[in-house]
Amino acid sequence: MAHDEQTPPPQDHSHEHGHGHEHGHSHDHGSERGPVADASVRVARVSDAPAVGLVQAVVYREAYAGTLRDEVLARFEPRVFTSAWRESLTNAPSRDHLLLVACAGEQVVGLAAVGPSSDPDGEETAELLVLAVHPEARRQGHGSRLLHAAVDTARGRDRHVLAAWVLATDDHTRAFLTAAGLETDGAHRERVVDAEGTTAREVRLSAGLAPEAE
Repeated sequence: MAHDEQTPPPQDHSHEHGHGHEHGHSHDHGSERGPVADASVRVARVSDAPAVGLVQAVVYREAYAGTLRDEVLARFEPRVFTSAWRESLTNAPSRDHLLLVACAGEQVVGLAAVGPSSDPDGEETAELLVLAVHPEARRQGHGSRLLHAAVDTARGRDRHVLAAWVLATDDHTRAFLTAAGLETDGAHRERVVDAEGTTAREVRLSAGLAPEAE
């Protein structure tokens, strides 16, 4: 799961998610079960908001288990994420935000959000704000397809680096991104994750984006 700088409660995520679009939960990692017929990645539509909200709620509850109290995890409801995404897809935060969805047939099973980095050293960086795949659709290549599409999106916006913030305890996501070519770059932060001021340590992974071969 990749993360933006905002706090986890659903109502706080909409600013980083856009029609043109970090929260980085990435969970399509590990050994692949193999490709799925009619698997694809496309730009999200407003009508995708309910499916995207469901995937994000499920993944966030899983990723933050053990970090947040049960009553905070309970706030990760699909309807709240759906509302935030519907607004964000209708009124994109910026031209550089893009939301991509992974589909198995017509069913949305994953999402990747890309946007400009807000880090002080991120002038040429695109940030992988969200990368999430529903648990029942993992190990079928959706995560890899989403990540490849995110890289293409970043290149298309003339960004030279792709970065993602990941929970320091999320070894699974870090391993997935590392296998894809991203590396920890020494940056870290303490992220406030609830109203009581609880923090979670995050580390940043990044990779330079070489121009596509002609």
